[in-house]
Amino acid sequence: MAPPARFLLRIDLAAETVSREPIPERWLRRYVGGKGLGARYLYEELDPGTDPLGPENALLFVVGPLTGRAPGEPRYAAITKSPLTGAFLDSYSGGEFAGALAGALDDCLAVLVTGRADEPMSLTIEDGEATLEPTETWGDDAAVTAEAFEGHVACIGPAGENRVSYATIAADGGDHHAGRGGAGAVMGAKRLKAVVARGVVPEERSDLRRIYEERFADDDTGRWQAASETLESVDFADAVGALATRGWQENRFDGVSGIGIEAARAAATGREHEGAIPGGFEVSTEEGESVPRGATPMTLGAGLGIDEFDAVAALGARCDRLGIDVISAGNAVAWAIRASEAGLIDRALAFGDHEAARDLLEEIAARETELGNALADGVERAAEEFGGEAFVPAIKGMELPAYDPRGARSMALAYATSDRGGCHRRARPIEDEPFSTWTDEERVRRVIAEQDRRAALWSLIVDDFVGESFADLGAAWLSELGYDLSSTDLATLGERVWTLTRLFNVREGFDRGADRVPEALTRPSTADEAIDPGEFSRLLDRYYAARGWDEQGRPTAETLDRLDLAELDTQ
Repeated sequence: MAPPARFLLRIDLAAETVSREPIPERWLRRYVGGKGLGARYLYEELDPGTDPLGPENALLFVVGPLTGRAPGEPRYAAITKSPLTGAFLDSYSGGEFAGALAGALDDCLAVLVTGRADEPMSLTIEDGEATLEPTETWGDDAAVTAEAFEGHVACIGPAGENRVSYATIAADGGDHHAGRGGAGAVMGAKRLKAVVARGVVPEERSDLRRIYEERFADDDTGRWQAASETLESVDFADAVGALATRGWQENRFDGVSGIGIEAARAAATGREHEGAIPGGFEVSTEEGESVPRGATPMTLGAGLGIDEFDAVAALGARCDRLGIDVISAGNAVAWAIRASEAGLIDRALAFGDHEAARDLLEEIAARETELGNALADGVERAAEEFGGEAFVPAIKGMELPAYDPRGARSMALAYATSDRGGCHRRARPIEDEPFSTWTDEERVRRVIAEQDRRAALWSLIVDDFVGESFADLGAAWLSELGYDLSSTDLATLGERVWTLTRLFNVREGFDRGADRVPEALTRPSTADEAIDPGEFSRLLDRYYAARGWDEQGRPTAETLDRLDLAELDTQ
């Protein structure tokens, strides 16, 4: 059975043209949509060595067949080559814009943007068509920009305009973000200020949705999310001794009660939305209304030694309006504080000072000082200029989330082998290893299984938390929509997509050296835990062997043939 016919909207900003083209049927069979389809287009469109901020880079906005249908928030994927890492980048955002985009695209699954406009532009999508128009919102923050358009908006703030390497694409006025890796900087380099979606989310009220919602409500993750969304992550990480604190020097935070879930509940004015799967906690800050996620108290709170929830939420809200990733930005400020303490920079900074942190975030977004400009390109590049390479860990150039892996080697493996750089959303074995005694074989098995599962779910575009309860990976739902894919087929899809993004990175020059453990993690925290590079190298050997990759991390010809990727073999 052939999958339903789908189309792509191609936007050339330089020529100011819009065209509509069919997506090849074989690509729909092999990659479905979302991450898989976006990765295949990116591989096809880009030459090796393409400048991420050049007009030749492609930026895709992609949905999947289950966007808006499956339980949980509708989501879309922003897919491009990252200016922070130079690697493949897929970044996901939920909320109203994502649902409206799926509705506005109609029978299209993706928008592919190339070129660079002569002046700031907005792109409006409606009824499966797109139009380009000049905009006067350049210079406005994400919240102000969203109010300037009729429809649901995803846009960049000042950080994206100034090509900060970890600028976000902010949706719904800054409540939701395609956050990591700098997709917002790519948008800024193209002078594309905003994407406006005028559509209605594809409502799904079938018995199948009810079954999936009930299954998720009974799942451990469903109960956890209903109670605390992701804000309880800071309490969990502190309890197991995995909370990166004060610039990765400690693994527990003595002020955690001031920024944890109970503090969030006390400050909350309500939930983002009610229903079977409630949204995040809404809070009022001096920066305006905000919906902080788990990374906010972890990175901007514990990471910066700030123990007041209101101050942490205000910093998060400022990042939201500037359009800047809270994880990379928080790590950048933490690095600067440690560099100040070490005498590497001529700037008085201290942990616990939220006002100084706010000022530095503004400087980063504006690139208006020497320090802010250096940090705008990431901590690795700042360390190249000032020193302090071992202060804050990054992998492939991407700063790590605040789950400290020194006490859980499986998490170190997940970070090191993530296709977009140091990321906890590809696999989170940190949730289980602290309570288990795992062999290296088990660590490898867990990490690979999670990576492949999420690659499959993100090709359907399913909220990955909700997707944890999808025993069949969504096969029953796809069958109702006309797809002939079993759960076994979808498991293979996940492995195929993960291998495809590895091929992209290999083509860009990434190899075993990029899957390294940062120096910061080879030094002990206050718990006297550190990762031994030799032991980790042997763990990486096991991972490569289990993946069917060679000793440098390149997929073998046999693996590519098994996954129907032989046509992409560049070795």
